[in-house]
Amino acid sequence: MTPFYRFAWCICRLFLRTVRRMTVREAVPVASAGGLIVVANHTSYWDPVILGCALRRQVFFMAKEELFRIPGLGRVIRWLGAFPVRRGAADRAAYRTALTLLRQGRAVGIFPEGTRSRTGRLLPPQSGAAVLALRTGVPVLPVYIRGSRGLIGRVSVRIGRPMAFAGREQDLDAVSRAIMQAIEILREEGEELENGGPGSRQGRVLLRRAAGGGSCPPGRH
Repeated sequence: MTPFYRFAWCICRLFLRTVRRMTVREAVPVASAGGLIVVANHTSYWDPVILGCALRRQVFFMAKEELFRIPGLGRVIRWLGAFPVRRGAADRAAYRTALTLLRQGRAVGIFPEGTRSRTGRLLPPQSGAAVLALRTGVPVLPVYIRGSRGLIGRVSVRIGRPMAFAGREQDLDAVSRAIMQAIEILREEGEELENGGPGSRQGRVLLRRAAGGGSCPPGRH
């Protein structure tokens, strides 16, 4: 983490832990180094903050370019490592930036739906995360965020097993669907646990299959 990112991470994490009572559940320890594509559902402006604070390594977020035009905010999020992407069109500059970061062993954060879901249901995915996963061969880490809307209320984050797509059939639609399915399984698992259940056995099996039966090397926490 850069010094500014660490400072912001500590302040935001303290707020989320105390005011929002944030909990984080990891299927396996998240690798502290190495290229990683972090994907999550998106329902609130809080999601990048929550996702960043849930991981103990810097996440470089791909963010809509409109945010960088807001006075003050654009500069701050650049300091935090975010980079702009044009929505609704192929953005080669954003793609090259993401490729460079992943090849440098960084973690890149992407919301595959491309926009916030107003209903909370997962939206059809864009292909950006799948393209990067197939091009670089780095693992994809699925995450589900629950309760991020508003300023109060408990937030929970479920982090799944890293998914490996290197060497698989290069079908962007299939990879995109697999990524969203992993996030959906985390949502279902979380809801069952919230209701006092042990978690879905079928969901755990599917997550292990999607992850290729393995995981990234464990990181230091």
